[in-house]
Amino acid sequence: MKFSDFDVKRYPTVSVEDGYGEWAAHYERSVHDEMDLRLLERLKTVQWNVIGEAIDLACGTGRIGVWLTSRGVANVDGIDLTPAMMEQARAKSVYRDLSIGDVTNTGLPARSYDLAVQVLADEHLGDIAPLYDETARITRERGTFVIVGYHPFFLLNGLPTHFHRAGNGEPLTIESHIHLTSDHVCAARAAGWTLIEMDEGIIDDDWLSAKPKWAKYRQWPVSYAMVWRK
Repeated sequence: MKFSDFDVKRYPTVSVEDGYGEWAAHYERSVHDEMDLRLLERLKTVQWNVIGEAIDLACGTGRIGVWLTSRGVANVDGIDLTPAMMEQARAKSVYRDLSIGDVTNTGLPARSYDLAVQVLADEHLGDIAPLYDETARITRERGTFVIVGYHPFFLLNGLPTHFHRAGNGEPLTIESHIHLTSDHVCAARAAGWTLIEMDEGIIDDDWLSAKPKWAKYRQWPVSYAMVWRK
């Protein structure tokens, strides 16, 4: 589904690489932990501290790598499309290896990881089937794929992934696509994944204590987490 059919903001749209390249400098000041880390904390079907090797797909500035290592994941690699984000991830010194690349065609060896994770990135993919195919290829038997994303409910209401330029505050939309839950299920099942857990985050009091300007979206679902097992 084309996000442009629902867009109510009509901000100028930039590519993923250009957008995150510019946003990188202040990304961590604008992304709220309630969006993603809260959902990771609530997952019950993943034993983080027994995972030997994990790949952080679209690792960005390394926030998720820091969280994974703090939970006992032994070795974490990362891949991202944007050099400016990767520089910040590298500076955190939590990754075993980092590389620039496409999360749907990583070039990584098959069956290399116990866990694949992708956080806040799937809306930038025109088609999510290649993501599920690639995670199935690079994870081992009984491997796990955890995906956390921006909820399609917000996109369907015309509210895109966007940021404000550091200099003049101009809002920019990063190219986005809408994937329904059924799109994920169909793509994942075709790749050999089975859904074992799902959760959704809403705009609640904890969220509003950090971002009170979002009060008009109270009780809206803002993010989701799915855990898939091979």
